[in-house]
Amino acid sequence: MSSSDKPEVVERDVKDEEKKDKDKEEGKGGFIEKVKDFIHDIGEKIEEAIGFGKPTADVTGIHIPSINLEKAELVVDVLIKNPNPVPIPLVDINYLIESDGRKLVSGLIPDAGTIHAHGQETVKIPVVLIYEDIKNTYHDIKPGSIVPYRVKVDLLVDVPVIGRITIPLEKTGEIPIPYKPDVDLEKIHFERFSFEETVAVLHLKLENKNDFDLGLTALDYEIWLAGVSIGGAELTKSAKIEKSGITYIDIPFTFRPKDFGSALWDMIRGKGTGYSIKGNIDAETPFGAMKLPISKEGGTTRLKKDGDDDDDEVC
Repeated sequence: MSSSDKPEVVERDVKDEEKKDKDKEEGKGGFIEKVKDFIHDIGEKIEEAIGFGKPTADVTGIHIPSINLEKAELVVDVLIKNPNPVPIPLVDINYLIESDGRKLVSGLIPDAGTIHAHGQETVKIPVVLIYEDIKNTYHDIKPGSIVPYRVKVDLLVDVPVIGRITIPLEKTGEIPIPYKPDVDLEKIHFERFSFEETVAVLHLKLENKNDFDLGLTALDYEIWLAGVSIGGAELTKSAKIEKSGITYIDIPFTFRPKDFGSALWDMIRGKGTGYSIKGNIDAETPFGAMKLPISKEGGTTRLKKDGDDDDDEVC
């Protein structure tokens, strides 16, 4: 066998071919990597040149413009910043308010507007919480309590080059479930009594059954004795009723006893006469201003007999 037929010669040829193939693959791989790097660099340069990027958003505040015994109106402020040189449409806004993992209210706002190029805008999301629905669904949520909540907002925006993206947001807070104060007529102090005109002072007791303070700023009321209105008025009165606390208010008023007919004689003879009170209080709270109703029906009152003090007894 000649030297040219030796296996090592063939092996050397194979090795040469493998080396050539490897060089080709490395060259090919190097070329692909170079192309990828080039495209990436070009992409970054284009992005830098035209300034496309993802918008940012934040829940900047939650306001309670209106609250009463039936519902609370909330407004969620969401600040959105657009870093792009073109306006971007805000496709949808999904929102959810929950308490301890339980849904209180949810909704969708479609076609929520457009964020200007290189601009920022505050989008306001109005939400209404109906207390009756909440209490019917969650029986452990009691009137007068303060409920923790979590607001979840998903913003769906359409960004050129990047495409549609979702921006999730969250914020926590507390919302009250208001309860109307209890009112009682503790006593009536008569300063001057005559059939034509009687001047007296009502001593009202107001009990706050809420888990938050009430800063009383005004009171409007109307009072009935024996089914006859003895008048009403608006009274500006500043007082603080602490949570689960009691305060007393003196209200002056005048009336004409002769308008009561036989009911007046029942009072003079010591018989009980029915009274009712209806009205509203205006109060400042940690959650904003509230107007809460007050009412008392079915109470009885009578004039003291001779020898007693001149205060009316109230039952």
